[in-house]
Formats: sequence, structure tokens, C-alpha cells
Amino acid sequence: MAKRIVLVTHNTPVKDDRASDQLARLGYELDWKAPCNGDALDALDADVAGTVVYGGKYCISEIPDLPFMQAEIRWLKACMDADLPVLGICQGAQMIAHILGAAVGPPDHGQHEFGYYPVEPTTEGTGFLPETLHMTQAHFHEFQTPPGATRLAQSETYKNQAFSFGDKVYAVQFHPEVTPAGFARWQTELDFKYTEPGVQKKQLQDQLGAAHDGAMDQWFRGFLTGLFGPAT
Repeated sequence: MAKRIVLVTHNTPVKDDRASDQLARLGYELDWKAPCNGDALDALDADVAGTVVYGGKYCISEIPDLPFMQAEIRWLKACMDADLPVLGICQGAQMIAHILGAAVGPPDHGQHEFGYYPVEPTTEGTGFLPETLHMTQAHFHEFQTPPGATRLAQSETYKNQAFSFGDKVYAVQFHPEVTPAGFARWQTELDFKYTEPGVQKKQLQDQLGAAHDGAMDQWFRGFLTGLFGPAT
């Protein structure tokens, strides 16, 4: 039976995020791949139960110049064609949007989101996100909702925060997988500048994270359980 989840990252994985933690709790074998570091994405095998493609620093416009991103696109297409559960987060979401024919890139307003921002469900998205939650964000590009997809969530500045395509493919611009420890690393490691428009000050980030991470964690673990189900 299929028990392996392929986790595609765009850096050397620290492996302390809550997506991998919850999938391990559900009984899956975790197969970490970092194509940007030379890992190969093998042909889709019968033991693959689904995939998560994480965020990263690479832009959709770089796909023609980066063979590893081309391999990731092929991987996502194969998983989608096989009707497997697929979750794209931030860059991963933008790649899914690109595959489905939607525009991806920097918004005209030029605002960044780095911190914890309220994300609310659309009318069609209340089954996905029952209420407004503060979600971890770290981005300054956006995706449009692809043809045939359902827009599920929005923030004040970025109106396309999540979409689904069918009942097994989900794309989220925000980062519910990131733990407080992970976000603390981002505050020192990422190249987001605190002077960029829209970026929250570190003190506010810390306050909002302490207040809202628990609710985000609970929602995300429930969502993952619903999408992937227990390993069988």
C-alpha cells in the first residue's frame, strides 16, 4: 500500500516543520527531496501517497533557466495526473498555479507580507477555513486563481491566499507549516528587510505569533489529516 509522502524543499531541510510532523504522526514515511541541492525526483511509484512542495526563494520566471525547477514541475504534474493529494506552500503554490495556467509574479501594489496576517475564507472557502485566522506569511509575489480552481482564502492585501483544484490539490500562499522556532530562524536568515512596505516589525511579529500560532497549528493539522488521511 502507498505510504510514502515526498516532501520537496528549496533549501537544506531542517525537518522541524509541522507539516512533516503531522504526516509522520499519521503514519507516513517521509521522503525528503531538495532538487536545488541535486536530489533527484524519481518516477512516480505506487508507494507514493502524495506530496508537499514547500516555499523557497526561487521565482516562477526562473523556471526556464533552472533544470531542478523544471523537474519539480514535472513531478507536480505527475502527482496531479495520478489524482494524489498535493499541497503547495508559497513557492509550491505558485508552481501549481503556473501549471494550471494562472499568472504568478510581483503584485502592482508592491507590498510585502512578512509576519502574521489575518487570512479570511471566501464564500466558497468556509469548508477549507471556517474562520479568519492569523497565518504566517513570508512573500512578495502572488498567484492568480487558475481557471477551474476555487479561490478559498484572502488577506487584506493579497486577495489570492489559497485555492483548490478538484478535491486533492491545494495551494496556499501562507505558511501554516512554520513553527515559532522556524519563524524565529526566518527573522534572522531571510532577506526580507524590515523597512519593506507591509512588513511587520519584529516586536509585533513576536506578539502576534504568541497569540495566534496555537489556532493556526490546530487548523493546519486538521487540514492535513483531512487531505492525506492516515497511512494505510
